[in-house]
Amino acid sequence: MTKTALKKRIDTAAGRIPADLVIQNAKVINVYGGTMIEGDIAITDGCVVGIGAYEGIHTYDAKGKFAAPGFIDSHIHIESAYVTPEEIGRLLVPRGGTTIIADPHEIVNVKGLEALTYMLEAAEETVLDIRYMLPSCVPATPFEHAGASIGATEIEKALTDKRILGLGEFMDFPGVVGATEFALDRLIAAHEAGVPIDGHSPGLSGLALNAYAAAGISTDHECTTVEGMQERIAQGMYILMRNGSACHDLEALLAGVTPENSTRCLLCSDDRQPKTILERGHLDDHLRICVRHGLDPITAIRMATLNAANCFGLSDRGAIAPGLRADIVLLDDLTDFRVSQVFIAGELVADEGEYLPPVTRRDSSAMESSFHVKDFSAQKLKLQLNSDKVHVIDILPGGIATGKGTADIKRGPDGDFMRDAAVDIVKLAVVERHQNTGNVAVALLRGYGIQAGAVALSIAHDSHNIITAGITDADMAFAVETLIAMGGGVVLVKDGVVLESMPLPIGGIMSKESGQWVDERLTAIHEVAHQELGISGDVEPLMTLCFMSLPVIPELKLTDMGLFDVTVFDFVDLETE
Repeated sequence: MTKTALKKRIDTAAGRIPADLVIQNAKVINVYGGTMIEGDIAITDGCVVGIGAYEGIHTYDAKGKFAAPGFIDSHIHIESAYVTPEEIGRLLVPRGGTTIIADPHEIVNVKGLEALTYMLEAAEETVLDIRYMLPSCVPATPFEHAGASIGATEIEKALTDKRILGLGEFMDFPGVVGATEFALDRLIAAHEAGVPIDGHSPGLSGLALNAYAAAGISTDHECTTVEGMQERIAQGMYILMRNGSACHDLEALLAGVTPENSTRCLLCSDDRQPKTILERGHLDDHLRICVRHGLDPITAIRMATLNAANCFGLSDRGAIAPGLRADIVLLDDLTDFRVSQVFIAGELVADEGEYLPPVTRRDSSAMESSFHVKDFSAQKLKLQLNSDKVHVIDILPGGIATGKGTADIKRGPDGDFMRDAAVDIVKLAVVERHQNTGNVAVALLRGYGIQAGAVALSIAHDSHNIITAGITDADMAFAVETLIAMGGGVVLVKDGVVLESMPLPIGGIMSKESGQWVDERLTAIHEVAHQELGISGDVEPLMTLCFMSLPVIPELKLTDMGLFDVTVFDFVDLETE
């Protein structure tokens, strides 16, 4: 800031000169003191300079609405909405989102640091302030093949970029607890850079959790129980209470929020699809849930604003007060949290649900052509089992965790799995698509409910290989081959015919189209998945499948290298005996 700019700010705050903009007649939410202030908000050079009686060059009449600080999503993966950074801004800003803490490890696992550069540049095309965390684990574990590998030296260099806020979720929690070289080198790079480190520690407790926190990891969005929440807060961690499209932990965790610990509680989406955003909203939806479960509205707003700013060192925002960035959301009420207007850095950027700035997009062509699959055929989907007793990946309702089940199955003369139509067990396969390894791993999935055809995706967290499930090897192979030819996305097939698809050309995981287009495609895909393929009505057919390969969420998962038991962090045989 120049001396001239500082003098202008002070003179405006003191009332000696008019403000650039005065938002009049607002009920200003004071997240510092938990009170309400009635007055005018004076803004100069994108900064709040005071609340009181002010004159302005321009005025905006809030008409008695509640003025809240701009909402800050403390952890979100843009790619999980299947849209670009420019489009996520268009979707989130009208719902009150002014800042998001984004971890681009999905696209970086596909395209490496080149993808990070693309995401940083694309973020410049939206008024939403996208703050990126540098992916810490690419690949997420050494038990799968990703499209890139980022070492500690590269992390150290990338963290010198002032556009990078910190080190993204450290998913290799066994590596942290075990103090492996892989983990230590990356943690030290973050400590030397003086940046926050995001956590990911499902199920950790006791001494193991002490070790994780002692490493300097300050947050966790994988907390699902009040007991786990209380233990982490006691160790000084922030809890990012998640309510996304797939995982809904917020309601359960609200029972553990108290006046004493609420400052350690933040709100986050993690993964939120366009359908969820368009129908239910963003953090405005979180706030409705908080109040519906008895939380004081200002406490809830503080969790969506000031707490997140404090956690991530964003000292210029999180409240409406002199000297802070003028990110302001006008709300009709503190029950439904209907957003009427949004100001970012003092500019009106959304009005009655409409995103006002023009939408321009960065060139994404460098993120395409991301398929390198060697020698794939239906033959690679065959199993050669020596026993009828097998492990199965059990789908569990309400989240992305899976069970480690067992089953007695039928085998053909060649030892291959023979599906029994009366039993809900089908083949699941992961096809490596980045490095031409030719890897194809096959396991058995229970609870998906598919009765016909096959589904194939190039969205498979976190390495984003191809994942497919289906009734016959022929349909699974056809779905995979169609997906490769399409350049990535989602394919649903039956009897050798494509029933529905959604191309995702950017890294095989993101669309160039609008959120509304993605929503329309997903709606059609879900209808076919349930009605034509018979996938269980209580199963989200895509989000469920794409997390079956994530080897950092218990219990059984499948990578391109084999069946993986997350509880012991090692591969297991498909046969149980």
